[in-house]
Amino acid sequence: MSDLERQVSSIMSTPGGRLDPLPEIKPYEAYIYESGKLNAPNPFRRFYIQEQSIAIKNTEGPVDDGLTEEMRAEIQNRNREELERFELDSLKMVGTINNENSQWGIVIDPNGTVHRVKTGNYIGLNIGKITLIEEEKIEIREIVKDNSGRYGERMALMPLVE
Repeated sequence: MSDLERQVSSIMSTPGGRLDPLPEIKPYEAYIYESGKLNAPNPFRRFYIQEQSIAIKNTEGPVDDGLTEEMRAEIQNRNREELERFELDSLKMVGTINNENSQWGIVIDPNGTVHRVKTGNYIGLNIGKITLIEEEKIEIREIVKDNSGRYGERMALMPLVE
């Protein structure tokens, strides 16, 4: 018998260890969304507008939420852009591109994806609108809610990262 065969037979003759039982798996319970129910929430409604409308319904008389008509139109009448999924602090400006009649900013998101932005694009979680792009910074106007529930404008800067 060769050394290999002796080693294999030695290993095979030793008793095996005891295995622990498998953990119990809980069965998956599917959720069925029923849109026909009375007062069922609309899954396609923007959550921040829904919060505002709930606050308006729960008060009597006119509500002064601080929103101007222009701000209200910005919130309600547009599709969200890709960079609105990220905190403004997590985005980095890394450069600019100058064209004949426009200037673009180059921004990197936390996932490492490079984005090209221009004046008028929205960025960050607080409805931030890009108002100015320069070689060393991007200026952003945000619509934020304070502790009293009123909305207001706040300016933010995204400096060029060297």
